[in-house]
Amino acid sequence: MANPRSFSAVATAPSTASARHRLRAVDRDEVVDVTGFLPPGATWLPAPPHTLPTLPGHPPMIGYLVLVPADQPSPLPAAGEDLPVRVDTVRRTAEVDGRPLDLTYLEFELLAHLVAHPHRVHTRDQLVTTVWGYGHVGDGRTVDVHIARLRRKLGVEHRHTIRTVRRVGYTYAPGTGS
Repeated sequence: MANPRSFSAVATAPSTASARHRLRAVDRDEVVDVTGFLPPGATWLPAPPHTLPTLPGHPPMIGYLVLVPADQPSPLPAAGEDLPVRVDTVRRTAEVDGRPLDLTYLEFELLAHLVAHPHRVHTRDQLVTTVWGYGHVGDGRTVDVHIARLRRKLGVEHRHTIRTVRRVGYTYAPGTGS
Protein backbone atom coordinates (compact mmCIF):
# COMPACT_ATOMS: atom_id res chain seq x y z
CA MET A 1 0.00 0.00 0.00
CA ALA A 2 1.30 3.44 -0.90
CA ASN A 3 2.19 5.90 1.83
CA PRO A 4 -0.50 8.64 1.86
CA ARG A 5 1.99 11.24 3.08
CA SER A 6 4.03 13.34 0.68
CA PHE A 7 7.52 14.64 1.30
CA SER A 8 8.82 18.15 0.83
CA ALA A 9 12.31 19.55 1.12
CA VAL A 10 12.57 21.96 4.02
CA ALA A 11 15.75 23.89 4.78
CA THR A 12 17.15 24.11 8.25
CA ALA A 13 17.06 27.38 10.13
CA PRO A 14 18.61 30.27 8.17
CA SER A 15 20.96 30.98 11.09
CA THR A 16 23.18 28.03 10.15
CA ALA A 17 26.31 28.89 8.21
CA SER A 18 25.48 26.65 5.27
CA ALA A 19 21.88 26.14 4.22
CA ARG A 20 21.32 22.38 4.36
CA HIS A 21 18.19 20.60 3.34
CA ARG A 22 16.33 17.85 5.11
CA LEU A 23 13.16 15.99 4.29
CA ARG A 24 10.07 16.18 6.44
CA ALA A 25 6.76 14.44 5.92
CA VAL A 26 3.89 16.84 5.32
CA ASP A 27 0.19 15.94 5.50
CA ARG A 28 -1.94 16.98 2.54
CA ASP A 29 -3.90 19.44 4.68
CA GLU A 30 -0.87 20.74 6.63
CA VAL A 31 0.16 24.34 5.96
CA VAL A 32 3.92 24.94 5.93
CA ASP A 33 5.29 28.48 6.21
CA VAL A 34 8.06 28.62 3.62
CA THR A 35 8.63 32.38 3.68
CA GLY A 36 11.59 31.99 6.04
CA PHE A 37 13.35 29.82 3.46
CA LEU A 38 13.00 32.19 0.48
CA PRO A 39 15.65 34.69 -0.63
CA PRO A 40 14.97 38.30 0.44
CA GLY A 41 12.22 39.92 -1.64
CA ALA A 42 11.09 36.64 -3.19
CA THR A 43 7.48 35.55 -3.34
CA TRP A 44 5.93 32.19 -4.12
CA LEU A 45 2.67 30.92 -5.50
CA PRO A 46 1.21 27.51 -6.29
CA ALA A 47 2.10 26.18 -9.73
CA PRO A 48 -0.85 25.50 -12.06
CA PRO A 49 -1.70 21.76 -11.91
CA HIS A 50 -1.40 21.33 -15.70
CA THR A 51 2.29 22.35 -15.56
CA LEU A 52 3.27 19.55 -13.19
CA PRO A 53 4.18 16.05 -14.37
CA THR A 54 1.88 13.19 -13.44
CA LEU A 55 2.98 9.65 -12.81
CA PRO A 56 0.54 6.78 -13.26
CA GLY A 57 -0.42 5.23 -9.94
CA HIS A 58 0.91 8.15 -7.88
CA PRO A 59 -0.99 11.02 -6.26
CA PRO A 60 -0.85 14.34 -8.12
CA MET A 61 2.22 16.46 -7.47
CA ILE A 62 2.08 19.85 -5.82
CA GLY A 63 4.56 22.49 -6.91
CA TYR A 64 5.32 26.13 -6.26
CA LEU A 65 6.81 28.89 -8.36
CA VAL A 66 9.37 31.07 -6.59
CA LEU A 67 9.60 34.59 -8.01
CA VAL A 68 12.85 36.44 -7.29
CA PRO A 69 13.12 40.18 -8.11
CA ALA A 70 15.45 40.98 -11.01
CA ASP A 71 17.84 42.95 -8.77
CA GLN A 72 18.27 40.00 -6.37
CA PRO A 73 20.83 37.25 -6.96
CA SER A 74 19.22 34.05 -8.20
CA PRO A 75 19.68 30.87 -6.17
CA LEU A 76 20.16 29.06 -9.51
CA PRO A 77 23.29 29.34 -11.67
CA ALA A 78 23.24 32.27 -14.10
CA ALA A 79 22.98 31.61 -17.82
CA GLY A 80 26.48 32.96 -18.43
CA GLU A 81 28.06 31.04 -15.56
CA ASP A 82 30.95 28.82 -16.61
CA LEU A 83 29.57 25.30 -16.34
CA PRO A 84 31.48 22.30 -17.69
CA VAL A 85 28.52 20.81 -19.59
CA ARG A 86 26.53 22.99 -21.98
CA VAL A 87 23.44 21.92 -23.89
CA ASP A 88 21.88 23.94 -26.70
CA THR A 89 18.40 22.54 -27.26
CA VAL A 90 17.74 24.79 -30.26
CA ARG A 91 20.76 23.58 -32.24
CA ARG A 92 20.64 20.19 -30.46
CA THR A 93 24.31 20.30 -29.54
CA ALA A 94 26.08 19.41 -26.32
CA GLU A 95 29.64 20.11 -25.26
CA VAL A 96 31.85 19.54 -22.26
CA ASP A 97 34.63 22.08 -21.67
CA GLY A 98 34.13 23.31 -25.23
CA ARG A 99 34.52 19.81 -26.71
CA PRO A 100 31.45 18.72 -28.71
CA LEU A 101 29.79 15.47 -27.64
CA ASP A 102 28.58 12.90 -30.15
CA LEU A 103 25.28 11.80 -28.60
CA THR A 104 22.40 9.66 -29.78
CA TYR A 105 18.90 11.15 -29.76
CA LEU A 106 17.98 9.65 -26.37
CA GLU A 107 21.37 10.40 -24.81
CA PHE A 108 20.93 14.05 -25.83
CA GLU A 109 17.37 14.18 -24.45
CA LEU A 110 18.48 12.61 -21.15
CA LEU A 111 21.46 14.96 -20.75
CA ALA A 112 19.36 18.00 -21.70
CA HIS A 113 16.74 17.06 -19.09
CA LEU A 114 19.32 16.53 -16.34
CA VAL A 115 21.20 19.75 -17.14
CA ALA A 116 17.93 21.73 -17.25
CA HIS A 117 17.13 20.56 -13.69
CA PRO A 118 20.45 20.61 -11.79
CA HIS A 119 20.61 19.29 -8.22
CA ARG A 120 17.15 17.73 -8.55
CA VAL A 121 16.92 13.99 -7.93
CA HIS A 122 15.09 12.18 -10.71
CA THR A 123 13.77 8.66 -10.19
CA ARG A 124 14.28 6.16 -12.98
CA ASP A 125 10.51 6.07 -13.56
CA GLN A 126 10.38 9.87 -13.88
CA LEU A 127 13.21 9.81 -16.41
CA VAL A 128 11.59 7.03 -18.45
CA THR A 129 8.29 8.94 -18.46
CA THR A 130 9.86 12.31 -19.28
CA VAL A 131 12.58 11.33 -21.75
CA TRP A 132 11.27 8.14 -23.37
CA GLY A 133 7.56 8.94 -23.03
CA TYR A 134 4.56 7.11 -21.63
CA GLY A 135 4.45 4.55 -24.45
CA HIS A 136 7.94 3.22 -23.73
CA VAL A 137 8.16 -0.45 -22.91
CA GLY A 138 11.08 -0.95 -20.59
CA ASP A 139 12.30 -0.40 -17.06
CA GLY A 140 14.81 1.57 -15.02
CA ARG A 141 17.71 -0.50 -16.39
CA THR A 142 17.26 1.36 -19.69
CA VAL A 143 18.05 4.59 -17.83
CA ASP A 144 21.07 2.97 -16.13
CA VAL A 145 22.54 1.94 -19.49
CA HIS A 146 22.07 5.41 -20.99
CA ILE A 147 23.57 7.09 -17.90
CA ALA A 148 26.63 4.83 -18.17
CA ARG A 149 27.04 5.81 -21.84
CA LEU A 150 26.67 9.51 -20.99
CA ARG A 151 29.30 9.25 -18.27
CA ARG A 152 31.73 7.61 -20.70
CA LYS A 153 31.17 10.37 -23.24
CA LEU A 154 31.56 13.12 -20.62
CA GLY A 155 35.02 11.75 -19.82
CA VAL A 156 36.87 11.02 -16.61
CA GLU A 157 37.01 14.69 -15.58
CA HIS A 158 33.25 15.25 -15.72
CA ARG A 159 31.59 11.85 -15.30
CA HIS A 160 31.04 12.68 -11.59
CA THR A 161 28.60 15.50 -12.52
CA ILE A 162 25.90 12.85 -13.02
CA ARG A 163 25.52 11.31 -9.59
CA THR A 164 23.74 8.16 -8.56
CA VAL A 165 21.33 8.48 -5.65
CA ARG A 166 21.22 4.89 -4.45
CA ARG A 167 17.85 3.15 -4.67
CA VAL A 168 16.29 6.35 -6.06
CA GLY A 169 17.77 7.60 -9.33
CA TYR A 170 20.13 10.25 -10.63
CA THR A 171 20.97 13.93 -10.27
CA TYR A 172 23.11 16.35 -12.26
CA ALA A 173 25.44 18.28 -9.93
CA PRO A 174 27.68 20.72 -11.85
CA GLY A 175 30.78 22.10 -10.20
CA THR A 176 31.10 19.35 -7.59
CA GLY A 177 34.28 17.54 -6.78
CA SER A 178 34.65 13.83 -7.37
